[in-house]
Amino acid sequence: MSDPRREELAAGLAEVEARVEAACRAAGRSRSEVTLIAVTKTYPSSDVRLLAGLGVADMGENRDQEAAAKAADCADLDLTWHFIGQLQTNKARSVASYAHLVHSVDRPRLAEALSREAVRAGREVGCLIQVALGPAEAGEIGARGGARPDEVPALADVIASSPGLRLRGVMAVAPRGEDPDAAFARLWAVSQSLRKEHPAAEVISAGMSGDLAQAVANGATHLRIGTALLGRRTPFVR
Repeated sequence: MSDPRREELAAGLAEVEARVEAACRAAGRSRSEVTLIAVTKTYPSSDVRLLAGLGVADMGENRDQEAAAKAADCADLDLTWHFIGQLQTNKARSVASYAHLVHSVDRPRLAEALSREAVRAGREVGCLIQVALGPAEAGEIGARGGARPDEVPALADVIASSPGLRLRGVMAVAPRGEDPDAAFARLWAVSQSLRKEHPAAEVISAGMSGDLAQAVANGATHLRIGTALLGRRTPFVR
């Protein structure tokens, strides 16, 4: 018997894949250079399982309580868990227990907390520096978090020298109201500068459902896709 939700997710995945492939062609890049992260926040573990069955191996969450529960529910699957939301230091222990890549490291104190908890858990946690891209939008960017571009080198050094952590690259959200192409071009520049000192920090996490093409055009290696893949969100009830 057919599963309507599986069919819905398969259709969303096919549409997203077509968009990513078209963006890669336009940018002269190989589709294999770009990792698709399914942002499953507010959706149940059953959707994670269906997506895994459709070949999606990377899952993104932005709330620790929900992420920890899903990671435990789906521990039998070979998945990579991405923590993409703002992270308080008091959640570092939990996140370090399941996340493979934390996209939102924006201050030394958070890096130090993650390091301590990764060592405690006997794990290596990948870290991306969240970069604030807006030129004059301190209120909005402050709410989202993010290190200023001039703060990135020092924070990178802290992460790279912290036991239990591995500096993997950068992440950003395009500021509201700004051309994503220009914003992601700035992120690319920050990434290239970072790699002069840390060559292995090659990840660029950029692009969501509405601006994935601009992200791919500016070198994104990881796309964080929610709505276009899973549909409009409703409150998550476990």
